[in-house]
Amino acid sequence: MKNKKTTNRETVLRIAASLFLERGYHLTSMDDIVAASKVSKTNIYYHFKGKEDLLAAIVDDLIAQYNQAMDDTVSRSDLPATQRLIMLVKGLVDQSVTGLGGSPFVTLYTQAAQEAVMIRAKIGDFFQSQMTLVEKLLQEGVNKRELDPQLPVKEAAAMIIATIEGGLFLQHTDQDNDVVSQVLQGLAYALK
Repeated sequence: MKNKKTTNRETVLRIAASLFLERGYHLTSMDDIVAASKVSKTNIYYHFKGKEDLLAAIVDDLIAQYNQAMDDTVSRSDLPATQRLIMLVKGLVDQSVTGLGGSPFVTLYTQAAQEAVMIRAKIGDFFQSQMTLVEKLLQEGVNKRELDPQLPVKEAAAMIIATIEGGLFLQHTDQDNDVVSQVLQGLAYALK
C-alpha cells in the first residue's frame, strides 16, 4: 500500500494552524508560514487568497475533525446515552489542540477580526451544533430513564459545553492538566 504524499495545501494548513494557535493569528505573518512550511508564497497564494482565507480553511478542517469524532461517538446506539455523552465530552477534550486559549475554537474566535464575520459565524455555528448534539443525547437519556426526568435538557447542554470550554481555558491558564479531568469528574457527578 502506498503512503499518501502530503500536499502543499495540507502542509500549509497544518503549519499555519499550529502557528496561529501557538503565536496568535495577528502575530503570524504569511512570511512566517512560508518559512515554517517550506512552501513558496506563490504556492500558498495559489491555494488561499490571503491569511483570512487560510484561517477559514483551518476552521473548516477543525470543525470537520471534531464533527467526525462526535458523529462516531453519537452513532454508537449499542451504548447507553449517558455513556455516549461521557465519551463525547472526553472526545471533545481529547480533540482539543493546544492553543493560546486552551480550546482551538475559542482561540481562533477571539483572534479573528470583528470584520471576519464568516469565520466567527462558522465557529458560532459549530458551538450551536455541539449544544444540539448534547441536547439530543441528554433527551435520549431522559427518555430511557438513564437521567432524571426533571433535567432541563437545553440548560444542561449549555452548561456542559460551557464547562468543557471553560475547563480547557483554565487548564491553559493554570498550566494544570488536572483541571480538565476534574471538570469531567464534576460533570459525571452532576449528571447522576
